[in-house]
Formats: sequence, structure tokens, C-alpha cells
Amino acid sequence: MTKIIVNGEAQQVQLPLSLSDLIKQNDVQQPEMVSVQVNDDFVDRSEWDALQIKEGDTIDFLYFMGGGAL
Repeated sequence: MTKIIVNGEAQQVQLPLSLSDLIKQNDVQQPEMVSVQVNDDFVDRSEWDALQIKEGDTIDFLYFMGGGAL
């Protein structure tokens, strides 16, 4: 098992593991609406299947919400 950080919390995962598989394991809601950062770099959706998670990686799942004026 390998330790990574997902959305600020430590998580143990089994390698090899692609970013796409990590998204599935974390039951990310609306994956078509999420942006992903790995080690502070945004990862293009077309790279999710190829990107392999490594020990110590920090991954953030980000949702951008629109808002209006009050």
C-alpha cells in the first residue's frame, strides 16, 4: 500500500493506479464536471487514463461553481 493525499486527507492505495481509477475509487460525483490537480498541476481530462499515481502524490478534485450577485 502507498500513501497519497486526496483533498487534504491521507489515503492508502494499491499501485499501479491511474488517475481515472482513483476517481472511480473515490466515487467522485459528476466526474464530467470535476477538474483535477496532481501536485498542484491541473491534469487535462485526456490524460486521466495514462497518468499513474505515485507515492506521496497530492490530488485535489475541484468543482467550479458559478454564482450570482446578491
